[in-house]
Amino acid sequence: MKSIWRNKYRPANLLLAAGAAFSSAAHAVNDLPGGPSVRQLNLPVGVTKIAQEQHLLHTIMMILCTVIFVGVFAVMFYSIWKHRKSVGHKAANFHESVVVEVIWTIVPFLIVIVMALPATKVLVAQKDTTNADLTIKTTGYQWKWGYDYLNGEGEGLAFISTLDSSQRAMSDAGAKGQMPDDYLLKVDNPLVVPVQKKIRIITTANDVIHAFAVPQLGLKQDAIPGFVRDTWFRAETVGDYYGQCQELCGKEHAYMPIHVKVLSAADYTAWVSAKRKEAAAKLDDPTKVWTLPDMLTRGEKVYAANCAACHQANGKGAGPIKPLDGSAKVTDADHKIQLAVLLNGQNNGAMPSWKQLSDTDLAAVATYTKNSWSNKTGQLVQPAEVLALRGK
Repeated sequence: MKSIWRNKYRPANLLLAAGAAFSSAAHAVNDLPGGPSVRQLNLPVGVTKIAQEQHLLHTIMMILCTVIFVGVFAVMFYSIWKHRKSVGHKAANFHESVVVEVIWTIVPFLIVIVMALPATKVLVAQKDTTNADLTIKTTGYQWKWGYDYLNGEGEGLAFISTLDSSQRAMSDAGAKGQMPDDYLLKVDNPLVVPVQKKIRIITTANDVIHAFAVPQLGLKQDAIPGFVRDTWFRAETVGDYYGQCQELCGKEHAYMPIHVKVLSAADYTAWVSAKRKEAAAKLDDPTKVWTLPDMLTRGEKVYAANCAACHQANGKGAGPIKPLDGSAKVTDADHKIQLAVLLNGQNNGAMPSWKQLSDTDLAAVATYTKNSWSNKTGQLVQPAEVLALRGK
């Protein structure tokens, strides 16, 4: 009977095994330097002193807990087996032992002290954000990160970091075939810092709770709306290091990666110079009068980078995300109605404020949405209209 069963179902088993092997091969990836490794089970050693201390502390605690677990259960199982009723042992009738109670109170207390001392040392070191060489504010948005360089070399720089559009397209298509090693971790604008410098990270959020986490740097700090938290790191090695938002922040949570690029001092100075020139080039004159075709071209790019993740490329929205196609606020001839939403947000942050975008970018995306899909209004929003509403 067993032989018949095996023969009957062997083709199906072979097909399942082949399918599993093919699936694994099609989606095989390699270890990502500075990011996750294939079949990684433990914490990474990291490239900062804090990350290395966290790894050592974790290892010590795991060994200590394992020894306690084995010791306690070994005694328990030995006692149960050695004194079982089947070999003639009878249940004893005794009262509490003061000596035993003192021992099982003192020993756990000493174990907790032994564990707490090194853990407290690492925890205190993690929160010492004084004397930073560079301070960067990281703001969590649904679903991207905003970086503002507040102090140090690069002060005044600010930009948004979003999942690379090509990787989002792979995900939307079902992630078929060979995936890149940095799948869903590649961004358009990484956070760039110099090596061997103390970097203070101030975290906050614009809408819901996020968490800024980069394991190789020993970083994990919640970003909470209306509050600021801070942490720090000092990378000892030049390279690229990856993380993700580690707080469930909504339907696009998996598409909110973090890429930290650590450069040498000279390369970082060159990057700052190039970034300043790039920022200066983007400072459009808000009094400039744009034509509709030019504004639509720019608006399409702004929409794809900032709005399409929620409202979709077709403007239809999804679930609680309201559609822009056919929206009364979008098509209204009074431009102030839509611009007020773009500048201030709405629905308690479900629609975030986009004040960080330039006047021209906001005017462009408003113009694009007013003239895309079925919204063929022919309306043109100028940057001066956005400038007039800012701060009101």
